[in-house]
Amino acid sequence: MADVVQYRMERMTEELDDLERRGLFSSAEIADIVRHRRDFEYRLKRPSPLKQDFLLYIDYERRLDALRDLRKRAIIGRLVEEEKATGKKGEKKWKKSVSDLAGVLRILDIYSKAVVRFKGDLDLWFQYLEFCRERRHGRMRQALAQAVRFHPKVPGLWIYAAAWEFDQNLNVTAARALMQSGLRTCPKSEDLWMEYLRMELTYLNKLKARKIACEKGVGSLVGEETEQRKGEDMETFISVNDDILCKRGPLAVQTIYHGAVEALPSSMSLRKRFLEILDNVDLVQSEELKEEIMEDLKKNFSQNEEYWDWLARLQVVHMKESKKLKTEVLLSKLNKAFEVYEEALKILPTTKMFSLYTKFYLDMILANREDPDSVLSNTAFEAGEFTSRILEVYENAERSGCLTKELAYEYISFYLQIGRIEEARDLAKKLCNGRLSEAADLWTLRISTELKWLTSKTASINDDDIRSISDLFRTALTRLSVSELESLWLMALKFFSTRKKHFEKLVQSLMMELAKASKSDNGYTIAFAVVSWVLQRDGVKRAREMYKRFLALPHPSLSFFKNCIDLETSLASVGDGDGVANTRKLYESALAIYNQSQELWKNYYMMETKFGTSETTTAVYWRARKTLKDTTWLPSPNSL
Repeated sequence: MADVVQYRMERMTEELDDLERRGLFSSAEIADIVRHRRDFEYRLKRPSPLKQDFLLYIDYERRLDALRDLRKRAIIGRLVEEEKATGKKGEKKWKKSVSDLAGVLRILDIYSKAVVRFKGDLDLWFQYLEFCRERRHGRMRQALAQAVRFHPKVPGLWIYAAAWEFDQNLNVTAARALMQSGLRTCPKSEDLWMEYLRMELTYLNKLKARKIACEKGVGSLVGEETEQRKGEDMETFISVNDDILCKRGPLAVQTIYHGAVEALPSSMSLRKRFLEILDNVDLVQSEELKEEIMEDLKKNFSQNEEYWDWLARLQVVHMKESKKLKTEVLLSKLNKAFEVYEEALKILPTTKMFSLYTKFYLDMILANREDPDSVLSNTAFEAGEFTSRILEVYENAERSGCLTKELAYEYISFYLQIGRIEEARDLAKKLCNGRLSEAADLWTLRISTELKWLTSKTASINDDDIRSISDLFRTALTRLSVSELESLWLMALKFFSTRKKHFEKLVQSLMMELAKASKSDNGYTIAFAVVSWVLQRDGVKRAREMYKRFLALPHPSLSFFKNCIDLETSLASVGDGDGVANTRKLYESALAIYNQSQELWKNYYMMETKFGTSETTTAVYWRARKTLKDTTWLPSPNSL
């Protein structure tokens, strides 16, 4: 190892001497560079060097080369100023030397070793390629060949390689060959097909632009293009007539499209992306090509709900940008979209299709509410025909048996959004008493709707209203488990928190549910919410009585114990005399059930170090050592 490192260091001598001779670095700085490089070289020669070792070395060399370049520019600037001051020119001239190239060559060498060592690291490969592209040192083609050889199944590498040949090396033939090789290796890559199409269309646009420039006799452009094309026969190019150029575009699109569809027959997104590209290019036969793709989509995807949703939204895709369009035109576009959905429902009367249809309506309404300048933000849109239509869609979904709990929730919520609380209330009652009686979200929405209705019709709620709400809560709570109705329990606790009689009945119901669900954490979040309500309303004594009632249930959850412990600890911190004693009791009760919990033992121990004595702290420590197998995480009393 040492011999190899020494050999590599000796090869740097000429470069280092040149840096010192030119005044770019002092002898002390050169010694520091040697020390750093030797350290990095030894790291790379280890049996298993890390990726970070290579990256740190590269980062050091990049910063060093940047500093060298900065100092070189400063020296050249001073030389220019001296020449201006003395009037003498050409006496001192800065020529390129070994130190100007050595830094980049070393970085390339380190990258080359790194990618061979970590062949599977694509991020490292792309860093290497980007450095080659930035420095334009002539290593790019070799690096690209290595990359695609090691990763032939990565479409991004083929795209990167072709883009470099096309944009940087200006070699269309090589770029096309790379794309075609990539497509043979990765025929299922949509991105590769799309980039191939974009490249061919870009090339055609360049051909047209250059032909126009040549025909007009733009000398500078002709000369520049001649140089870039590296000897391309311009006379042959100029002889290409417009008809050939016009035909090549549609033919290229058609050929690539048919190849892509053959490789990806079940991809709808591929066809959609082709249409997007055709919308943004100027081709003679683009409309015919679009029609072909649209027919293909309908033929292959008419049984796919996403196709119909896309087709409907296509009718209004440019509506937001069309501020100058008249209301009648915009409404016509919307009606076309609705007609697409109606046709879709005849073919696919599914839950998903109804859901996509209603989502479209809601998106339209929401978009217009957020855009006050929208032509459609008028009462006719929100309160008239369109509101009736969306309600009709929900009704059809219900009649067809496609009303899921999610759609039902939207259905009720829409009534609430348009201010029709009575209808929302009746609908929620019907759905919760029907086949969606076990949908927790619907019950929560139903009860919140009842509460809104009560508060809207009267300033104060009477006893009959309280009883009806209480009965409704109990009906919901008996039909579903505690875990499913957590938000509903919390709503009930908040509503009845100032009504002790009903609150107590609610607590009893909760305790019965928790007793049924033994050895489960479900519901104890609600139990501690009860404790918190009681603490705020009736004080500490009543809160302690309440949590003791829950702790008397079979197998209370560890999280509930922790919440109660936190409560007592906070009380002890503010001077409550019973806080420490109650905290100890809670820890002991919790450990009787969860004696293998490291966190519980550690918290108990730390509590004693804060509030207890040395004897109580030591006692907890040795009990933990005796109970648990691993106590390395537990600090000894002497270390505190």
